[in-house]
Amino acid sequence: MTGNAATGNGKTGIPPDGPNAILSALAAALDQLSPQVERAATYVLDNPGEIAVNSMRTLADAAGVKPNTLVRMARAVGFDGYEDFREPFRQYAAEGTLSFPDRARFLQTISQGGSHWSLVADMAGAAMANVEALFATVDADDLKAAADLIDGARRANILGVGTAKTLADNFAYVASMAVGNVAAIPNVGLAIDDVARMNPDDVLVAMTFSPYRTEIVEAVKLADRRGVPIIAVTDSHGSPLVPVATHAFVIPNDSPLPFSSNIAATALLETLLAFVVAESPGDVATAIDTFHNNRRAAGIYHD
Repeated sequence: MTGNAATGNGKTGIPPDGPNAILSALAAALDQLSPQVERAATYVLDNPGEIAVNSMRTLADAAGVKPNTLVRMARAVGFDGYEDFREPFRQYAAEGTLSFPDRARFLQTISQGGSHWSLVADMAGAAMANVEALFATVDADDLKAAADLIDGARRANILGVGTAKTLADNFAYVASMAVGNVAAIPNVGLAIDDVARMNPDDVLVAMTFSPYRTEIVEAVKLADRRGVPIIAVTDSHGSPLVPVATHAFVIPNDSPLPFSSNIAATALLETLLAFVVAESPGDVATAIDTFHNNRRAAGIYHD
């Protein structure tokens, strides 16, 4: 999530754009903070849901810093103190965010089936929480701006390796049905080979999640040096992709299992794809119909 920096208001604690603007300002200030304040800010950025419900001491303990560090963090983005910083999040929570009202009852019902169903309940709970957290914080203006970059690019290059490769390939494949300038990289060779041929008229959509892949980080750095706009999809505001990204989308990926979940990343990419299609200047409906009609004429589909 990126956006305009928030301007704190010591009287009300509510900047014009609310919690999202506060988080954006905090992310933009990360590289200017002392190590302890940066540690606190990174924890807050990765766990915004805890701000409204936890006391300053509880949040400080969770972040591994002293409570006064949170005060310094709040002042770094224009607030008089931590309570002023916290108030917009408390109001946001009081007004209600995206939620599944019967989630607890639903998960309890599943888990009553025995140990294996308890695992199903754990997985369902994590999946719901990840998607809920994503859509509670994702910014529609950022999605539109990123989609406009993709639609207006000479070539939109979608980069992912490892578990992110399937995400990149799927995004590029589905997008290619509607628009003609999207492709997954690397096709052959290395990602930096593709990036070395890019220019500022292109766009790089890069994704990597902790532990971050070196080839993605180096490709993004090269793209930045070449003036290529970068759309980053990652799992932390402390990710090495965020500082150089034109737009950064930070997704939750918690899982009961010893590996990260891709559910929220998939939801984010599908939503971005919807914006790409909606914002495209071309006749995407005709392009999609033509794509499928050509395949039916070639006997590729078994209708």
